[in-house]
Amino acid sequence: MKKNLPFLLIVVLFIFSCSKKKPVVSTFAGNGAMAYKDGKSDQASFSNLMGLALDEQGNVYVADSRNNLIRKIGADGIVTTLAGSGAVGSADGKGTAASFFNPVAITADRNGNVYVADTHNSLIRKIGLDGTVTTLAGRPVEKNKRPIFDNPMAITTDGAGNIFIADWIHDQVREISPAGKVTTVAGSGDPGAKDGKGMAASFYLPEGIAADDKGNLYVSDTYNNLIRKINKDGVVTTLAGKLKKGSANGKGAAASFSHPAGIAVDKKGNVFVADAGNNLIRMISPGGVVTTLAGTGDRGKQDGDAETATFYRPLGVATDTAGNLYIADYQNNLVRKISRQ
Repeated sequence: MKKNLPFLLIVVLFIFSCSKKKPVVSTFAGNGAMAYKDGKSDQASFSNLMGLALDEQGNVYVADSRNNLIRKIGADGIVTTLAGSGAVGSADGKGTAASFFNPVAITADRNGNVYVADTHNSLIRKIGLDGTVTTLAGRPVEKNKRPIFDNPMAITTDGAGNIFIADWIHDQVREISPAGKVTTVAGSGDPGAKDGKGMAASFYLPEGIAADDKGNLYVSDTYNNLIRKINKDGVVTTLAGKLKKGSANGKGAAASFSHPAGIAVDKKGNVFVADAGNNLIRMISPGGVVTTLAGTGDRGKQDGDAETATFYRPLGVATDTAGNLYIADYQNNLVRKISRQ
């Protein structure tokens, strides 16, 4: 019996490896046309979608940037317009009575409220449960007057109701408390790549932000080609990447990115990055090891096994409770899904 143990072990390992499902990429919504159309997921259309988020009911929200709209993909696969008239503006109001100007990023809290980085308005907007849009924070950019936010490019929430923003032009990470108070979490305001605490650290045009359950923030420090981490004490460290563009896998500084944009974190502490310049979706393990989760690096919209699938400048990424990923595939005008279970 003991002589058969190695063979049995090999068989068990083979069965386990075969049973473990490999990631598969599919088109979740959109027909690929740069247009505006609601309807069934395969018939709907978007125009340069940039950010997306999920709520706890499995609804997917899309920042349909060029259409100046916020779209919703229900659990039934139907795409609808949640808010926005389509015209450029900053009007508050319910549903299509409201207006946006190139909204780039979006997030949802545990209560079902949706928050939007209304980028070219330099505003943070809130969409309540009844679809009413209000301006939560910010003011329009005015000459000779420093705005509260300047082209915010990413937004996320934590379990305590705080909202965090990647404030692009200001090169900072900002916070809005549940009481509406705006503070700076990290970043000196000058471009740089310094680690350190709070405003002693620096970023260069960050375009992605995500929060985990432990109070940590993860930032796509886009023009530095780095992934940064901010712990609950406000200390900024470099999690992965180097200043030089590349697509190398590896641990920490051995890895490289090219214009990392949207970022997400799952319940296990894995961090996912829309590596826009490389047309890849990357994964960073809790130990800091970077691997390529999906994409060949070529431009395209090929579905199928993650190793052979293609994207064209993916900008947004979000994860659901089951560990699946949703991608805002910018140049393809599609929402893609990476099934991992």
